[in-house]
Amino acid sequence: MSLRKQYRKIGSLCMVTFSLPKAGAGSAQTVHVVGDFNDWDKSATPMKKQKNGSFAASVPLERNREYQFRYLLNGEFWENDWKADRYVDNGQGGDNSVVVA
Repeated sequence: MSLRKQYRKIGSLCMVTFSLPKAGAGSAQTVHVVGDFNDWDKSATPMKKQKNGSFAASVPLERNREYQFRYLLNGEFWENDWKADRYVDNGQGGDNSVVVA
């Protein structure tokens, strides 16, 4: 799993590419990145399956902010990003990944 950040020279946006490797996705047919940047909408940000079996999606985020997120596999299984900037307790017995844009 990996977070790639591309900062724009002009403006206040950072393009963050979320990626879930094949090892993390397993046999998932669909993966969505779900977080406070999309109001935790489970269908708002689908990830595209890559030729190597990983999944990826790019999202423009406001710079200098933290965003909590998780990956949703097949609409029912949650996975964190193993290389998130940090983690926070989600109040439901687990953690949410955090990206700092």
